[in-house]
Amino acid sequence: MTTTIQAESALESGAATTSAPKAPVNIDDSFQVPWNVHCLSGLVSRIPGLWKFLGNLESNSFQDQLPKHVERPVFISGIARSGSTILLEVLAAHRDVGTHQYRDFPMLYTPVWWSQATEKQTRRSLPVERAHGDGILVTPESPEAMEEVLWMGFFPDAHNSQRSQILDQDTSNPPFEQFYGDHVRKLLYVRKRTRYVSKGNYNFSRLAYLQKIFPDARFVVPVRHPVQHIASLMKQHRLFTEGEERYPRALAHMQRVGHFEFGLDRRPIHIGNPDTIHRILDLWNSGEEVRGWACYWNALYEWVWKQLQENDTLRAATQVIRYEDLCDAPHRRLAQLLTHCELPEDKNVAAFADRIQAPSYYKPRFSERELEVIAEETAPASRLFGYGRGNRPAAE
Repeated sequence: MTTTIQAESALESGAATTSAPKAPVNIDDSFQVPWNVHCLSGLVSRIPGLWKFLGNLESNSFQDQLPKHVERPVFISGIARSGSTILLEVLAAHRDVGTHQYRDFPMLYTPVWWSQATEKQTRRSLPVERAHGDGILVTPESPEAMEEVLWMGFFPDAHNSQRSQILDQDTSNPPFEQFYGDHVRKLLYVRKRTRYVSKGNYNFSRLAYLQKIFPDARFVVPVRHPVQHIASLMKQHRLFTEGEERYPRALAHMQRVGHFEFGLDRRPIHIGNPDTIHRILDLWNSGEEVRGWACYWNALYEWVWKQLQENDTLRAATQVIRYEDLCDAPHRRLAQLLTHCELPEDKNVAAFADRIQAPSYYKPRFSERELEVIAEETAPASRLFGYGRGNRPAAE
C-alpha cells in the first residue's frame, strides 16, 4: 500500500510514507544523544587538524581506486523547511546518486575507513521519527546533510553571525578545495555511485564558490510561501529549544553537526548585511519571532535572487523550485528536476511523484496582524518568486 505524502512530512521528505514496520514514536528519544556518539563527536570537533591529516592519508591510500573526477555534483540549498529534504530524498533514490547518510557522523573526515569499520555492525533498523517531530521516519542509511562538518573544519568563521559568510568566486582555500574534492570522490567510492548530491542550508551563501570548485555543478534552490514557511520555522525553533533545554547533549550534537537553524544556539546566515542581521537578532531576542523570521526570509531570498541575476553562469546552472509547484504538479516538476540535474529517468524517482500532494490539514495559526507583518516584511522577495499576499502563491 502506498501512502500519500502530506502536511509537514510532505514539506520535507517522503521517508515517512513507507509501509514497513516502524519503531514507536517518541520525540524525547530523538533528542537523546548516546554517550559514545557524544564523546566521539567531541573528539572529532576538538581536534580537526588531526582528522584533516587522517583524511588526507586516507585519500592517498585509496587514490588509485577512487573516481578520477567529480562529475556534475548537485547542490540543494535553501532556508531550512523550504522543501530541501524531499528533494534530497527524491534524488537519493536515483540509481546513480550517492549522498551522505546519518551513519556517516561523526567520522566525516574518513568516510572509507569509517564505512569499513562499521560495515559488519550495520543491521536493518526500524525507522524512527527524527527530532523535528514532523512525521519523517529515518534510519542510519537515510540521506542527510552532513558535510557542514568539513566546512566548519576549514572555515572557522563559517557560522559567525558577526561576519559575512559569503564565499564566492574570489574565495580561495586550496587545502579545503583539494580535501573536499577528494572527500566527494571517496563518498562515491563507498556508495558505489557516480553522481554526488548534497543538501546544505548554509551553501546558500556559497553557490558561486561551489561553482568555482566544480564548474559543471548543478544547483537547486527550493523556496516556499513565506506564511507556511515561517510557521514551520517557528514550530521547529520551539521544538528544538525545548529539546535542547531538556537534553543538553542535543545542543552539543547540533553544534558539532553544524545545524544552527533552530534552538538555543540559533544563528542567522550573514550575507554581508550587518544592519539586517542586527535587526533580526534584536527582533528574536525581544520575542518578535514572526517579524524576525519574516525579515530573515526576505533578506536571504532577495539576496540569492540578486546573485542569480548578476551571475549568468550561476543562473544557468540553477533551478528554483517552489514547494507549492512541486505539490501541484509533482510528475512534471520531478521530471524537470532530473533534466536540470542531467540525470536519466528512474523508476524510484517516478514513484515519489505518485505520493506527493499539497497539505490537506496543516494551517498556520497566525493572527491577522501577524499575517500583515509577514506580508510587509517579505513583500520584496515574495514578488520576485511570484508569491502574493495571501496564504497561497499568486497564480502564474
